[in-house]
Amino acid sequence: MNEYFNKRRVLIFCIVIALFAGYIFFKYAVLALKKTPETKTYSPLVQRGSILDKNGKPLAVPTNFYHVGATPSAIKDLGNFVKLFSPVLKIDEHQLANTISSNADSNFVYLKKKIDQNDYEILKEITDKNGLFSAVRFDRVPGRIYPEKELASQVIGYMGSDGTGLTGIEYTEQNLLSPPVNPDAPIDVEGKNIYLTIDANLQFKLEKIAQNAIERTHAASLMMIAAEAKTGEIISYISLPSADLNQYSKATPAQMKDLPATESYEPGSVFKIFSIAAFFDSGAISENDTFYCDGIYEKKTSSGERIRITCLDHHGWITAREALKFSCNDALAQMSEKIESEQFLSRLRSFGFGSKTGVELPGETAGAVRNTSDRFWSARSKPTIAIGQEISVSALQMVEAATAIANGGIPVQLTLIKKITNQAGIEEYIHSPNFKPQIINNQTSKYILSCMQTVAQTGTGSRANLSDISIGVKTGTAQMADPVNGGYSKTDFISNCIAIFPTENPEIILYIVIEKAKGETYAGRIVAPVIGEAASIIIDHLGMSRGGASSLAHSGLIKIQNNAEIQIDKTVPNFKGLPKRNLLPLLNRSDLKIKINGEGWVTAQTPEPGVPLTQDTEIELFLE
Repeated sequence: MNEYFNKRRVLIFCIVIALFAGYIFFKYAVLALKKTPETKTYSPLVQRGSILDKNGKPLAVPTNFYHVGATPSAIKDLGNFVKLFSPVLKIDEHQLANTISSNADSNFVYLKKKIDQNDYEILKEITDKNGLFSAVRFDRVPGRIYPEKELASQVIGYMGSDGTGLTGIEYTEQNLLSPPVNPDAPIDVEGKNIYLTIDANLQFKLEKIAQNAIERTHAASLMMIAAEAKTGEIISYISLPSADLNQYSKATPAQMKDLPATESYEPGSVFKIFSIAAFFDSGAISENDTFYCDGIYEKKTSSGERIRITCLDHHGWITAREALKFSCNDALAQMSEKIESEQFLSRLRSFGFGSKTGVELPGETAGAVRNTSDRFWSARSKPTIAIGQEISVSALQMVEAATAIANGGIPVQLTLIKKITNQAGIEEYIHSPNFKPQIINNQTSKYILSCMQTVAQTGTGSRANLSDISIGVKTGTAQMADPVNGGYSKTDFISNCIAIFPTENPEIILYIVIEKAKGETYAGRIVAPVIGEAASIIIDHLGMSRGGASSLAHSGLIKIQNNAEIQIDKTVPNFKGLPKRNLLPLLNRSDLKIKINGEGWVTAQTPEPGVPLTQDTEIELFLE
């Protein structure tokens, strides 16, 4: 009996197991046969914003590039395929055939990466006409076109193949130009458009001057910055050598380097304007104080340390003004004795030396201002700093510090961004000047400007002087460090010059640095003339008044065109950008009805250019 019940229990257990196994099998079968809903993943489109100059001229614009690939096994006629694709891809037929045949066992091989939109459309048409859909694949990748090539390349920067900015504004403003995608809510995003403070037309003119200067002096590099004194807006920014941004991968390290932002150096005698500003403002010296220059500054400290600083000449008894005029080292060293070291250093730091300006560029250097507690500080340090040695600065720092002299002692922060808009053109940010606390009084500012004007008129900067507009300058030539042997190089020099104009009401600060010139290195001879030439270009470009000559006020936003006579035929011409002086002869014509509103340059007109011109047509021009 027990055996019967045992067999029954085993049978029931097996039946239960079999039923459970059948149920599981059924469920899996249902799942296997059931159509799984297609899961679609959405890849959001990121439309990168453009970079433009202050007038809206495109400097970096988004585009599409395409990677062209092929499935070798799907190519039935290799010879014909190569003949069709080789000319457009600009790849030798044998090379292209070899690439495909050597990857015959591969599912896919790239033939060429980053072809432009035009080549893509040609290849797409070839693919469609020849039924090569299964053999050819096009992968769209975000790209960038730089219409002006190397113009202001260090400012604009470069976008890498992954859509990320690597240098310049492309890098620092990456999140504005191409906002990050939210993975939890993937939607298409649009980047902002960034308008720089750079004036592309002016930049082009000044780059030409700079290139001529670097070729003439056989220099290794050149920096040039022009900024509006009252706003801090940089209207031109030059670092040579520079790179064609469309061929950035082929650029040398020297072409990629942003010198004004990243390089620090001893400025030499240009720095004397800030030293004397510190001495004068602190009350350590006055206008009438005199100092005797016998060609050398010598001093022996109580500890036995001997200081010896040579001068270029024997200047005799001179004032601070004359010390700047002749760039006298001896007098500056004597002036430094009249101020405490800590006070002197503090005042130099208030100019911004030893700190980054905060301009919108990556890798900016802070330079270096020594402390009296530094192990390298000595009795020689203060007089040496006073003449622009034992201190390192950047070109950006020099320009920003000069804004204090130009603005009655109130510095203004430098910037490269004029405004930011969305893709629809709506302004979301407009730059307004960021003034910093006053660091010298107005009297000191006017005194330094007056001294700089003297330097331009009769001093070391006379080759920068302009006959019809007031300009203040200061030149400087300094030995560069010898990285191999230590100390100072006997062959490599920094030649630099700073200018502020017009001196009675400063509008522009202009600063130029030439490094490692061959032959003549004295700044008064090789940099001062470049300052004069560049300043003259700026004055004309911005429509600034020259002396007593009448001039039309102008915002600087419109490119100045030539004075050629306006030709009017059967259609309304394009008057935009023309100065009023070119329009005045039209008012005397009996066959025209023309109305001129405002002063300066034409910014708008009705009717638009190209409209047929009739006897009853009235042309209205709007100037600013």
